[in-house]
Amino acid sequence: MAQFPQHFLWGGAIAANQAEGAWNLDGKGPSIADVVRGGIASGQHDAVIDPYLYYASHEAVDFYHRYKEDVALFAEMGFQCFRTSIAWSRIFPRGDEQTPNEAGLAFYDNLFDELLKYGIEPVITLSHYETPLALYQEYGGWKNRALIAHFTRYCETVFRRYRGKVKYWMTFNELNNMNRMPFATGAVDADASLQIIYQANHHQFVANALANKLCHEIIPEAQIGCMLSLSTVYPASCHPDDIFETQQLRRRSLFYSDVMMNGEYPAYSRRLFRDNGITLAMEPEDLALIARYPSDYLGFSYYRSVVHKAGAQLQIDTGGAKGEDNPYLKKTAWGWPVDPKGLRTVCNELADRYRKPLFIVENGYGGVDEIAPDGTINDEERIAYGRQHIIEMAEAVADGCDIMGYTWWGPIDIVSAGTGEMKKRYGFIYVDKDNNGNGSLARRKKRSFNWYKQVIASNGEVV
Repeated sequence: MAQFPQHFLWGGAIAANQAEGAWNLDGKGPSIADVVRGGIASGQHDAVIDPYLYYASHEAVDFYHRYKEDVALFAEMGFQCFRTSIAWSRIFPRGDEQTPNEAGLAFYDNLFDELLKYGIEPVITLSHYETPLALYQEYGGWKNRALIAHFTRYCETVFRRYRGKVKYWMTFNELNNMNRMPFATGAVDADASLQIIYQANHHQFVANALANKLCHEIIPEAQIGCMLSLSTVYPASCHPDDIFETQQLRRRSLFYSDVMMNGEYPAYSRRLFRDNGITLAMEPEDLALIARYPSDYLGFSYYRSVVHKAGAQLQIDTGGAKGEDNPYLKKTAWGWPVDPKGLRTVCNELADRYRKPLFIVENGYGGVDEIAPDGTINDEERIAYGRQHIIEMAEAVADGCDIMGYTWWGPIDIVSAGTGEMKKRYGFIYVDKDNNGNGSLARRKKRSFNWYKQVIASNGEVV
């Protein structure tokens, strides 16, 4: 098998809103994630909290209070990096304050110190489906240009606070999911028009550029990337309509990285906007900012591939687009096709297109775990999934792809963003909690824990 670079970063990834809990403690304000019932893909987000309903994410797996225990387990696996997000509303509870919440800043100081104690590099997402709720309720979300200033104030605050601790940053999580889950990624209405969505995107592109500028000014040695959800997309047949529509569908995703990685709106966007009656309001300096401050690397999630047939209605969830059945692939319990070769395909596609480093910051297997009578959890399907994808990732490196690292989603069981439940588990570490909040929250190693430990120890040679 091909070898990984000597300084390849192995680790795991979570999001604050799916793991921390403590949703209203120590000055934290509510975020858009705190009002979601049944997962962000469900569309059930009324921007109010119903006291008679259970919200799994409000306690989540209590990473806020248990992070030392969890980080010690990550260190035991040999993590070299750990991706998480800063909950924006822990730092600025409403999002529009001038002065940050010191208790929120202190929490991440302590978390990053704990990681660094074990030699684990923090990889930090600035906005991971958790825009402060007030910025949605009172400003209308990212369709309002005022959010650029609020976001950049937040960015400057955390860059200055953590400049000696964090070298790897990302701005917005899975920004291309804005097309089908606008509430989650951009905090605009779930039924927003394309005009509103792309206007909000433009504001996010400007904010992305300004964040890149600030990051490099405040932390010159840092790298800051963008992050997308990028399933491989196959045409359903060799019919020209299937092939052309598949290309157009792919462009709808790569539009986002084309702007943020290349620093300009791609030529094909002119027709996209014209055909859909979209006219973007811009300030005179916007395009120059986007051009001057592109992203350093492209972080992306990959879980599955998609088969697209011309004329088919496109649906999307947190794993990306959903399409036709692929008869050549097996599926997970949640119906996601397992396609390791697709990961190699997308790595080559992105390497050819951007010629910048790639970072696979989400890849993992969500399934139902059973505890055996002797207390073991033999998650063989998770191991098989990981093994197959790491082998193909190694082949992508041999193909010439510059891949910085790989962070498994999520190394510890967390609340599913897509379904809002605990039953769908990704972790190498089991958390004793069910969909109704019952359980001790005790941690337990699965068989995959030792498997991933040996993968890291061997730098991917033993899988």
